[in-house]
Amino acid sequence: MTSPSNILVTGVGLALPGAGTPADLLRPTGRPGEPVDPAARIGRRGLRYLDRASQLALCAARDALLDSALISADDDKGPAVDGASVAVVASSNLGNLDTVCEVASAISEGTTDRISPMALPNASSNVIASTVAMRFGLRGPNLMFCNGPTSGLDAVYWGAALVAAGRCSRAVVVGAETGNQVVRELMDEPARDLLDGAVALVVESREAARTRGARPIAELGRYARTAGVPECIEQVLADGDAPPGIWFSEQEEDRFTGTPLVADVPRHLMTGAHGLASGALGVLQCAAAVGWFGSGGIGDALLTNGDDGSDGVAGMLVRPVGGERW
Repeated sequence: MTSPSNILVTGVGLALPGAGTPADLLRPTGRPGEPVDPAARIGRRGLRYLDRASQLALCAARDALLDSALISADDDKGPAVDGASVAVVASSNLGNLDTVCEVASAISEGTTDRISPMALPNASSNVIASTVAMRFGLRGPNLMFCNGPTSGLDAVYWGAALVAAGRCSRAVVVGAETGNQVVRELMDEPARDLLDGAVALVVESREAARTRGARPIAELGRYARTAGVPECIEQVLADGDAPPGIWFSEQEEDRFTGTPLVADVPRHLMTGAHGLASGALGVLQCAAAVGWFGSGGIGDALLTNGDDGSDGVAGMLVRPVGGERW
């Protein structure tokens, strides 16, 4: 698959317990800190009828837009650029599942008269992406990914692809999940083992970033989508590349042979520290790569998620940008 080139990360936003900066994402285990309180972070306006995943996504998106200097602290003023130049790409496999189940139960037990007109719009699978766009006045393309284990990295890729295709100059990519009761029952996992948070990136063309004097913090490299992990890594790591400096992955060995998939490269798992991230995992990995660069990490970051089998595997390289300043 052809990967977009010259796409930079210019902002990162986090709405995760105990993680205030991208470097905090590198902790090996434990999730210290209280659950994120969206009202305390961004105010109560507009939150009353939103599901928690959408609320968390708003928090992360706001911080990413602030970090990228696309909005001011008073986000009511709208973006500092033409809102039509900013896309929103969101990823969440389970984020509004509770709303969907509540609406379905109400209909099955009675009639549509039992459904709140304020709750029904939140049953849309696109609610996270549309909510972020409306809150911040972002009028570019609007996409929502509910694509299984690879959803987060797929969203990052397609955000970059929209920019590279000229559909927009920049995109906010958001991954959000929450461990509500419906999700806990479906996944058969306790709340402590599920991500309750959101992560956002601003990805931008090099030309657009240079024009407005943005601060680049990473560059997106090759992306691949394959049926298995070994093939994905082979496509992402081209011949002649230096070995990556770190590998963000949940799978270390070939499931069939037991042999290491990437030799002599330190591996970092996100799940142990942050819980099962589902559709947010790929975005979380990208933000962690930024944290690794900022902490002095040397070399590219290799990201893979998914597993050998029908769901497929996605992989991406994220590169440091050196001392670029405009």
